Amino acid sequence: MNTAEPQFNSAVKMLEYTAGRFGGKIAIEDENGMITFSGLREKSLNMAAALLETRNAPVIIYLPKSINTIISFMGTLYSGNYYVPVDVNMPLTRLEKIFENLKPAHIITDHAHIDALNEINVYGASIHTFSNISEELYTSDIFISDGQPLISAIYERIESVTDTDPIYIMYTSGSTGVPKGVTVSHRGVVDYAKWVRETFDISEQTIFGTQSAFYFDNSILDIYSCLYTGAKMVIIPETFFMYPNMLPEYIDQKEVNTIFWVPTVLINVANLGVLSGGMLPHLKKVLFCGEVMPNKQLNIWRKAFPDILYANLYGPTEITDVCTYYIIDREFEDNDPLPIGKPCKNMKAIILTEEETAAKSGETGELCIGGSGVSLGYYNNKDITDRVFIQNPLNPYYSERIYRTGDLAYIAEDGLIMYVGRMDSQIKLKGNRIELGEIENAVKSLPIIENACVLFDTENQEITAFVQSKENINARKLNLELKKFIPAYMLPGKLIVMDALPLTQNGKIDRIKLKTSFTSK
Repeated sequence: MNTAEPQFNSAVKMLEYTAGRFGGKIAIEDENGMITFSGLREKSLNMAAALLETRNAPVIIYLPKSINTIISFMGTLYSGNYYVPVDVNMPLTRLEKIFENLKPAHIITDHAHIDALNEINVYGASIHTFSNISEELYTSDIFISDGQPLISAIYERIESVTDTDPIYIMYTSGSTGVPKGVTVSHRGVVDYAKWVRETFDISEQTIFGTQSAFYFDNSILDIYSCLYTGAKMVIIPETFFMYPNMLPEYIDQKEVNTIFWVPTVLINVANLGVLSGGMLPHLKKVLFCGEVMPNKQLNIWRKAFPDILYANLYGPTEITDVCTYYIIDREFEDNDPLPIGKPCKNMKAIILTEEETAAKSGETGELCIGGSGVSLGYYNNKDITDRVFIQNPLNPYYSERIYRTGDLAYIAEDGLIMYVGRMDSQIKLKGNRIELGEIENAVKSLPIIENACVLFDTENQEITAFVQSKENINARKLNLELKKFIPAYMLPGKLIVMDALPLTQNGKIDRIKLKTSFTSK
């Protein structure tokens, strides 16, 4: 029996391989039904037939999170194009800016959202409804104009894809108000999926309970781990994240054994006090990424489920989701910093000083990332690409691109990377250089605080702490506790207590919304 590791030069070949091994196995389940790996392959081939008029071109996927979205991703890849997931709740003005930057070849949507597209400029894109291009064709019986079987034309297109071709573009917020399209290659995703499988022992027995929106890079781990290994993905309805007290029962009912969630969701579940030993007998792995995970809530999870594997993952969209990781292997006090660990396979981490020299052990600098996961840059935006995707200044001998993350970090004595915070959240107040992330971590560690966000009001030159707490608290009481952990010059000047911190569609704290309180007085 041949047990050699399969080699893929494109992500779509993962589905071909896995459908051949586990064709009748459930691949994805959502609130409306299920689909097998063979069913996913067949519907994706049908969809590809409608997109063959273009090659290596962007295809907008304008659909709610569902099985149909994954079919649209795969159908786009089978056609030799690359997909661009966007939020159906996005303001149309922002969506039009994406279309202007992208000039998409096709848009795949549904009848519920097609009217919105008629209100904006789609820059000549062909608009398709999902139902029309996923159901009508049966590719094995259709011939194209030159007599070539359609199925043959599709597979010929697949073979023409190289590992450096784009697989998807994800748009992130731009400081100028114009979204930036991060362009990721097939190679980045294939290497990433392989690393996830090896590191976390993902197999056909794994059942993911996915939280992330499909236009958010954390979803890449769930989607392509399943396509690579035959694991099952359960798309958890968004309602359960709005009412997190319902989450444990739901993931237990679906026998979910692996979750990769943003920390805010794990924090909200921990704060409810519903976790206890004996619950969630199927859960084996808890991975998190996207924000700093406070040890206080992590310890609640670890106390309830001490035998589960917990891992802190780190990475921006620009490097195919994750580039460093730390599997929790010891106890942490509530106010201890949590390492982001070491680089993933085929990735490297470099910490640069302001002089672009290598930072010494313990010295804080900008975290820069190199390796196969580094994206192709920002779509149709060479100026910003050249600014942050740079030649490694430590390597004068050959071309080596690295990505400047804008994050501050240092290497601890044990060799692990420690995250400090964003360079743009480092402020100077009354002559003191202050990292807002350090204040935020201290606030989050306090027993009476359920969640927190610390921002700087530049107009009033004031540090503001937004906190979520069920107990009465005022600024004086907060600062008395904080003095145990941070110096007086770092204490917040203002406290805003909220029933719940606002969240983005991705489940992270909505810092932009909180900042509007500075200007809405």
